[in-house]
Amino acid sequence: MSEWWTYRPSDFLLFAPRTYYRLLEHYGAGLWPWQIAALAAGVALLAVALRGRPGEVRLGLALLGAGWIAAAWLFLWGRLASIAWSADYAAPAFVAQGALMILLAAIPLSAVPTSKPQRLGASALLVAALAYPLLAPAMGRPWAAAEVLLLFPDPTAIATLGLLALLPTGRRAVLMIAPLGWCAFQGMTLWTMGAPEAGVLLGAAVVALLLPLAGSLRRRDRAARDRPPASPAA
Repeated sequence: MSEWWTYRPSDFLLFAPRTYYRLLEHYGAGLWPWQIAALAAGVALLAVALRGRPGEVRLGLALLGAGWIAAAWLFLWGRLASIAWSADYAAPAFVAQGALMILLAAIPLSAVPTSKPQRLGASALLVAALAYPLLAPAMGRPWAAAEVLLLFPDPTAIATLGLLALLPTGRRAVLMIAPLGWCAFQGMTLWTMGAPEAGVLLGAAVVALLLPLAGSLRRRDRAARDRPPASPAA
């Protein structure tokens, strides 16, 4: 038996990279032309992030929730489970995430003050999700293998992290667990495959974690500027 330190990360892959990309290609080809509708919905989500209106944010939350369920049913259970046993565990978490997002979207949302860095960061994550399909042809893979948000899990998780930056802290905290977990797990998986998508997923997770901190620091700085100067001691 080999010693544990002789193993490399690639030794723990459940499938060959070529098998995974062929699976993406076959899945994408079977979905056509739904990718067009998904991209149009992604553009609408970007507009929601830029405006930050509570009613639109709730609609976006419900739309992304449906995307989580679709990705679980069509991709994780329908395709990925055939080559990776981990998909059978991830799929129920995706369904639960989607159902929770749809449920919370039905609850009225009051206006949430968001800082400019938060809105810009949220928009940047939505742009990353929209641009994610371009990585496939950039790496010499066919367009059918391009991963589109609402239909594939990776860009759906990235887009979700962007929209969640516009929610109140209480709702955001519980909804960030699944997308952050998926970005970390899938990012490490793709990293062992030498795929550039790994950097996008891991980077999105880092940005999502820093956005609330940026908003908190901005509000603290503004409160400090608005605070009246202390009266001189008698």
